[in-house]
Amino acid sequence: MQLILKPYKLKLRHTFTISRESYDTQPTLIIELKENEISGYGEATSNPYYGITVSKMMDDIESLRSVIESTKDESPEKFWDKMYSNLKHNMFALCALDLAYNDLFARKKGKKLYELWNYDISTNPLTDYTIGIASIEKMVAKMKELPWPIYKIKLGTKEDIKIVKELRKHTDAIFRIDANCGWTVEETINNAIELKKLGVEFLEQPLKADDWDAHKKVYENSALPIIADESCQVEADVARCHNHFHGVNVKLVKCGGLTSARRMLIQAKDLKMKTMVGCMTESSVGISAIAHLLPLLDYVDMDGALLLSEDIANGVTIKKGVVHYSELNGIGVSLI
Repeated sequence: MQLILKPYKLKLRHTFTISRESYDTQPTLIIELKENEISGYGEATSNPYYGITVSKMMDDIESLRSVIESTKDESPEKFWDKMYSNLKHNMFALCALDLAYNDLFARKKGKKLYELWNYDISTNPLTDYTIGIASIEKMVAKMKELPWPIYKIKLGTKEDIKIVKELRKHTDAIFRIDANCGWTVEETINNAIELKKLGVEFLEQPLKADDWDAHKKVYENSALPIIADESCQVEADVARCHNHFHGVNVKLVKCGGLTSARRMLIQAKDLKMKTMVGCMTESSVGISAIAHLLPLLDYVDMDGALLLSEDIANGVTIKKGVVHYSELNGIGVSLI
């Protein structure tokens, strides 16, 4: 098996702002695993919040090149376990490898991933479209640029309720709110009351990730469901989030890819929690991988490729929130 590393810098359609940062480009790493003219593709983006750069991912993966390239016909689960023992300090790199290996494995079987897993895609949830923090005028313009049935609105400003009230004047779409750790307990409880009146479905990660006493208080007093994001990174976090959040948002790059994400989602369902998968502004490589988890999800945020001015791959397509799979096997992508 041949390992090929391809760094890219994804260009965004608009400046993307959340409560703690803004950016116009998104560095990403594409991994290709090639065997007998069949290629599998994986992706992980850089992220300053988690201290991950593309060069760090490449260095860590290069250190395992001989181990990776000598792998043959292992199950994705066994491959993940072997890689995890060397990459537990860099789950983003593990994610890219896991996606590529799952893709290659399914392509060799002549099946799409959801077919290999025997998932029923007939009741897949719609994906939201994210509106980053900007002036109210720019946020309204972004909504008008792409009419959508569900919007995920980034908040964490001094005018959050005012923003949502103004956006509500321009659409009947469902709203989801992501404060990216930008609120206090009191703000969250008070905001939830007002936001519920404005057609908001749930709040995502309103508080700092490690403030578990505060999460518990919000969980017990919020008028809206609370979904964990920064507080739910790896498998052990699902049980910790139980009775502190109403659901979990699993990110492939944070948990180490599809293999661990499936386990996390099944565990969350067993605990009667809502399940969600989110994205990190990946290209269609990472976004297409998410699509195969849709049958396990209550909610999904897989709009990353829609936020780009130029994509680097063909894969799933999304129209009005509905995800359409490509005809290719595996994850279903090809690089442009």
